[in-house]
Amino acid sequence: MQTVKIVVTGPFSAGKTQFIQSISEIDVVATERKISRAEERVKDQTTVAMDFGRISVADDLVLYLFGTPGQRRFDFMWEILAEGMLGFVVLLDSVKPETFREARSILDTFRAYAPVPYVVAANKQDLEDAWAPEDLRIALRIPSEIKVLPCVATDRENVQQVLLELLFSVLEIMDAEG
Repeated sequence: MQTVKIVVTGPFSAGKTQFIQSISEIDVVATERKISRAEERVKDQTTVAMDFGRISVADDLVLYLFGTPGQRRFDFMWEILAEGMLGFVVLLDSVKPETFREARSILDTFRAYAPVPYVVAANKQDLEDAWAPEDLRIALRIPSEIKVLPCVATDRENVQQVLLELLFSVLEIMDAEG
């Protein structure tokens, strides 16, 4: 049995918990707490440590999904969660350009933790104001060899497609290393 650790990261309220819940074959282990600060009332709860889910891709291949907290006050968890990851997804909210700079900063932070494959998932593509993936590539200065994928975190098949795109890159490297 081969296991692959994938980290799902991104800014606050980008949809990381939902992304993992949509695909996990087990009940997601979530460390959510009520939000008390009024300025962050976009949603009622926030991840404070991590989300954990699991998906069997094949009989001999399992993905362990670790979702990071999106708020900077919990960023001490990022390096812990990045330990041993073989790839990561940067999930961003395509309708909130004010979060794009934070998404870029998170991407750079995770690249510094480990030189592993990653994809950028442009969440909320089902909403009218969503930026197109190629426009997000330009705004976030994502190199052309990195996939910027459309995403709807509530759609299981869509989440699966994002994870498969990342998994292909991870397996390519694993095969090359023998």
